[in-house]
Amino acid sequence: MYLKQFKRDSVSVLKYLPYILGFLGYMTFNLIASAFVGSDSKEIIDRLIASIGKNMTFFSLLAPFALLLALLFIWWRFIHNYSIKELTTARPKVDWNRILFSSSLWLSFNLILTGIMIWLQPEDFTVQFNWMPFLVLLLIAVVFIPIQTSFEEYFFRGYFMQFIAFASKNRGVALFLSSVIFGLMHAGNPEVGDMGGMIMIYYIGSGIFMGIMTLMDDGLELALGFHAANNLIGALVVTSDSAVFQTDAIFLYSGTSTIWELLLQVFVIFPILLFLFAKQYGWTSWKQKLFKSL
Repeated sequence: MYLKQFKRDSVSVLKYLPYILGFLGYMTFNLIASAFVGSDSKEIIDRLIASIGKNMTFFSLLAPFALLLALLFIWWRFIHNYSIKELTTARPKVDWNRILFSSSLWLSFNLILTGIMIWLQPEDFTVQFNWMPFLVLLLIAVVFIPIQTSFEEYFFRGYFMQFIAFASKNRGVALFLSSVIFGLMHAGNPEVGDMGGMIMIYYIGSGIFMGIMTLMDDGLELALGFHAANNLIGALVVTSDSAVFQTDAIFLYSGTSTIWELLLQVFVIFPILLFLFAKQYGWTSWKQKLFKSL
């Protein structure tokens, strides 16, 4: 099993602390600093766009994740002395078909849903397609969004969830706490200011959803595919003035966003997806994999 691949003695568990405290400390400092100077993330993003343009702003938001992912891999390989494959999956090798299946399923669902919304509410969508800016955006997105989402999955559903599981000796505690911290790390996103604190249910719920996938499937592959597809849709297909990714996406949504659409994903769509994955991959022993003590 995924969590049982690694040593759980006190020395091994303590090796997690420097990277975890360093990253969470860095994120917390950014949130506090932004609050202290009285600038929310939307104002900062708008100033960047006015200064360097949408594509360079988009790149500047994603580029740091390449360094964070590289540092995590280096720390894992040379401090913990495990392979990247072992951080990814308990299978003999990484299952790329799982990544493709998960991403394709979520991309297809979102494209169909977007098409229905455009058909029902065409006045809320503006086509802003422009070849040259979009091609640059496409290049940045295809390269750096998988890096950004992979870092978040390797850290929150892999590295951090391992640490919490080993420290608490319980899978359920690890699933819940890693998801809560994942949600809180999005507290500075512009969507929070637009929709209010209730949106944290969506962020935390998304973390729980991807954490369940990881524990039930004994690997990160499904979560890696889902997360990358989700962010690619937000960057390339539909954006809005309140989105963290202010890009030259094909459509600009100007309608009123409601929290109920996101809660529908958490409490209806995500359970349906888990059911589909369970049928596809024959998941069993839910209680043991999600809540059994280590």
